[in-house]
Amino acid sequence: MLWLVGGFVFLIATLSIRRYVKQDRLVPSGFTNALEAVVEFVRDSIVRPNVGNQWVNTWTPLILTFFCFILTANAIGLIPIFEVVALLDRFVLHTGANSFVNRLIHGGTTATANFNVTAGLATVTFFAIIVAGSKAHGVVKHWKNIVPHGLHPLIYVMLIPIEIIGMFVRPFALTMRLAANMTGGHIAILSILSFVFLFSEMFARAIAGIGVGLVVAVPLAVGISALEIIVVLVQAYVFTLLSAVFIGMAIHVHH
Repeated sequence: MLWLVGGFVFLIATLSIRRYVKQDRLVPSGFTNALEAVVEFVRDSIVRPNVGNQWVNTWTPLILTFFCFILTANAIGLIPIFEVVALLDRFVLHTGANSFVNRLIHGGTTATANFNVTAGLATVTFFAIIVAGSKAHGVVKHWKNIVPHGLHPLIYVMLIPIEIIGMFVRPFALTMRLAANMTGGHIAILSILSFVFLFSEMFARAIAGIGVGLVVAVPLAVGISALEIIVVLVQAYVFTLLSAVFIGMAIHVHH
């Protein structure tokens, strides 16, 4: 799913921009116009306030890639693509539970709910912070800027380990926040829809589960799904915003 989302984002962006380049008019239209609005929003509202005008064009491509990829992965995760394919494979093609298709699609469609994926994204941010500080101040001065200057030597004994730990806490926080938020919504929906089967088992009647599903489970699941649509956008924004903030902190050192 990670490769599918990456390929989809690359294909859509490339085709849209190539079509715009071939047009005679300067102002884009349709989907390209919406894409331009996203680019300007990320550049002017997320990257520029944090890294400054001098570095805005350097770091906008990375932050924009983060935003588009995470937003697309989150949104596709709301669509039960793999689950539908699994049902068709099981009940239409009548294959076994260990069939090739079921093994291939096992794991769900939300790539950003996998801690390996979010850890990979956070690792890119981690090295981007180091690169940004090194480009702005030089390699040696960047590492000197980890702690304030002119303090008592004994303070550095405590401060340096704390700052080094803080370097790793930032990507860890990015990893946990994105994956946990995307996983939590799906677990909540699964738990609520499980009422149907629980009540059917408790009362040994299918009608009991259907009644609970119609009155309680389905309306609640729909409400949480609507909330998940907001979470999809918010989490993409938060990850990119924090990445831009961390990169900006390495460029503009304040203590």
